[in-house]
Amino acid sequence: MKLNTTVVECLKSHQDRRLTAREIAVWIRARYPEETQRKLERSKALQTEADLVQQLVAEIGANRPAIEKRFPQIRTTEDRPRLYFWSEVSEEAEVARTEQFESKMLPNHQPIGVIESPLREMELYPKLAQYLSVEFGIHSQRIDEKRSANKRGPQGNRWLFPDVVALEDLTKEWTVEVRQCVSEAGAQKARMWSLEVKLLLNRSNVREAYFQTVSNSSWANFAYLVSGEIEGTDTLKELRMLAALHGVGVIKLDPDNPAESQILIPARERQEIDWANCNRLASENSDFQKVVNLLWQFHRTGDARPSEWKS
Repeated sequence: MKLNTTVVECLKSHQDRRLTAREIAVWIRARYPEETQRKLERSKALQTEADLVQQLVAEIGANRPAIEKRFPQIRTTEDRPRLYFWSEVSEEAEVARTEQFESKMLPNHQPIGVIESPLREMELYPKLAQYLSVEFGIHSQRIDEKRSANKRGPQGNRWLFPDVVALEDLTKEWTVEVRQCVSEAGAQKARMWSLEVKLLLNRSNVREAYFQTVSNSSWANFAYLVSGEIEGTDTLKELRMLAALHGVGVIKLDPDNPAESQILIPARERQEIDWANCNRLASENSDFQKVVNLLWQFHRTGDARPSEWKS
């Protein structure tokens, strides 16, 4: 039994599913009972059925780069545990399909046409807001680029406006006296986060998505590219390289369980907000103007007004 071949066989026979290495190992054990039994009996280190499955899991993980190189139809995600799947669709087509699904929406958000997609980008915004609120106590506001006064052609404003802006209240655990001292000193009481959201990042769109985030989020203290799915270790390597150069961080958002989301790459902090850029954004977009108003109220009263932020 050749492990790499059996992994390919397993994934090809489950083209509509994404499997963990353990699920693949269990399938191999059931599919090839005699061959795997001989493996169990030959090895002194393998004493139980669980040992055998765990060994197969380890071998699948170790062989993954070679399998992906030989069979480009095999894709993996950066989830934990990592998911494996077989796809005849190119990476470019995968991204195009998600973007096409977004563009084929009616005003009431009902999809038209037959486009397979389990999730829309707009559905990620409240999940991101939940993660930011629970994990960091941050209040977030959705920025709808369609509300911009200046129309720059198809998708032109996406390079200017982020999807989500958030306020991090640094004073929430400070004493009254400390807050007063900070106010008198004119020191920092809040940090602003700017976040660009994508359904999928892979090798075909990672650089465009990253530089879109650089373009529309460089005014903030923290800039993050957020994705519901990241495919391939090469994608993550590219993100790390770009982050080292430009400072934009990466958040892997778990759509099913937002609390399990994680910051894969921390953003580099910008010490000062670019107020000139903020003025431009606020003058053109009512959602961003609302953020500025809430920030102004926070600095005047110390109240972040959580109920007025809208994801």
